[in-house]
Amino acid sequence: MCTVCGCGTGSVEGAQSEARSGAHSHDHSHTHEHPHDHVHTHDLVHADGTVHRHAHSHAHAHAHSHTHSHVHGHDHDHDHGHGHSHDHHHDHGHDALHGDHHPHDHDHDRLHADGVPHDHSHDHDHVHGPDGALDYGAGDAGVSVPGLSQARIVKIERDILAQNDAHARDNRARLASAGVFALNLVSSPGSGKTTLLVRTIQDLAGRLPVVVIEGDQQTSNDAARIRATGAPAVQINTGKGCHLDAHMVGHALEQLPLAAGGVLFVENVGNLVCPAAFDLGEAHKVVVLSVTEGEDKPL
Repeated sequence: MCTVCGCGTGSVEGAQSEARSGAHSHDHSHTHEHPHDHVHTHDLVHADGTVHRHAHSHAHAHAHSHTHSHVHGHDHDHDHGHGHSHDHHHDHGHDALHGDHHPHDHDHDRLHADGVPHDHSHDHDHVHGPDGALDYGAGDAGVSVPGLSQARIVKIERDILAQNDAHARDNRARLASAGVFALNLVSSPGSGKTTLLVRTIQDLAGRLPVVVIEGDQQTSNDAARIRATGAPAVQINTGKGCHLDAHMVGHALEQLPLAAGGVLFVENVGNLVCPAAFDLGEAHKVVVLSVTEGEDKPL
């Protein structure tokens, strides 16, 4: 699923585009262990002229995460007198599992500002197949993203899909209220779904009101082909995004005349993977396959 790759903004033809706000927290799951002790001596002069010398001993074990979400446990032992000592223990817990089963440790020496070298251990897990194949989809999330744990990927996907599903419910209610039957056409790039859609619209001419939402990463060529049939069409360009989402479709619906008893065809971006995960508010998804894609394509 591409919900972790940054795609998701689109521009709707004839409407002000709104950037979808998604809080994508990227958790970098590299554990850096830095065990080191520092002893600092400080002189403190009091108002009466008395000088107190404080010796501070710091033991630190750091694990760094790039989301800056750290859990700190601090134990302070104070022994007050003319000598003053502090013990600080910082524990930063992070889940670095990638949902795989083959650990690899990579040690890197890092020199800190104090000149003390520290070893950095990075765990990279994946499944090895019997023929040497590497399976990065064996984890709970079904995908591997460098810097993200499987649990983090699953949480991001759930958050994004929950927002999308809310928009899809709104679209479905709007279409039901208007009496419009919606179909979501998905296929690989170049499978012929636009050609099939043009022919379908021509065959339905005079029988059913038809409106179309066209999804593509760039250009409005497909929408122009649809309009040539006489059917109203709105183009959505997704840019780097590889699928339509319910929020984009909701804005496109505002530009279309929805007639009772009519049909809405949504032609999704050419991609059989990501569009499958996003409900647009349609009644059904229609998968278009071409013989040139081969006979062994998994469905």
